[in-house]
Amino acid sequence: EHLQQARIPSGSQGKVSVPDSGPEMAESQVAVAPVVTSKLSVKAPEFYPSGYNQNFADSSFEDEYDGYLTLAEYVQDFLNHLAEQPGCFETEIEHFAETVNGWVAADETLQELVELVYQQATSVPNFSYMGARLCNYLSHHLTISTQSGSFRQLLLQRCQTEYENRDEAAKGDETAQKQFHAFVLFLAELYLNLEIKGTKGQVTRAEILQEGLRELLNVLFSNPVDNNLMCAVKLLKLTGSVLEDAWKEKGKNDMEEMIQRIENVVLDANCSRDVKHMLLKVVELRSSNWGRVHETSPHTKATPENDPNYFMNEPTFYTSDGVPFTAADP
Repeated sequence: EHLQQARIPSGSQGKVSVPDSGPEMAESQVAVAPVVTSKLSVKAPEFYPSGYNQNFADSSFEDEYDGYLTLAEYVQDFLNHLAEQPGCFETEIEHFAETVNGWVAADETLQELVELVYQQATSVPNFSYMGARLCNYLSHHLTISTQSGSFRQLLLQRCQTEYENRDEAAKGDETAQKQFHAFVLFLAELYLNLEIKGTKGQVTRAEILQEGLRELLNVLFSNPVDNNLMCAVKLLKLTGSVLEDAWKEKGKNDMEEMIQRIENVVLDANCSRDVKHMLLKVVELRSSNWGRVHETSPHTKATPENDPNYFMNEPTFYTSDGVPFTAADP
């Protein structure tokens, strides 16, 4: 309406009064200005976030391995690719394993592969879970087995080397402790993800890792500085329920001992207030069965007759008059 007031017919010499100020004029200016001053173009190039590699996204990793000169280059690039795009694991891991199977032919090469995976899993933030999944897949699908052992045997030997330095590492400087804690959390992920076939064909977890994690917890609580205690908290939150179930199956009360150690640390250790709070939260989590919910009675199908809350989670509908109408009404 304001624009119509301001329009002057062609050829007309008359003047049309237009308000010079006031909310009406401000409103019309706001409505028109963006259209007049905009420099946007429909022909503008596509936008990509900073750091986005268009070529990497357009072609899958498995088409690019031909140009690598060494196994180490190929494996490291694939590990970096997994770190950047973890969702590609399922689609590209099979091809990766096939390529490595055709490449690995000597003890040194298999050792190198294990070391590359270990270093990636313990040095790249948040890669410990993906590294453990990768190790599990390779342990089942790498057909090569050298005089030194299979992929899984060499991997466990590499972890053993780090494990033997646990006391020195827990008492070391900040850098040594950081490397040690990365190893501890990777070992925890291996315990959860590395599948071992039992004598009867059943899938089990590596018992040697279970015992190792127990000893690592003891080492962390025996050196109760903040960094060690925070690592222990992460370890228990990650594996506490699985460890306790495994210990209970053997009739052991190891988790009770761990909880007692935590309570002693909270009372006696000179750790920070925040860390003590974290430790108490772990005790609370364990008292709630690690957050798991078990049914207290045999499962029966809920019906309006046997379940007073049967309609509680039903959606609510409304009549044309706005009156709520639920399935319970009929």
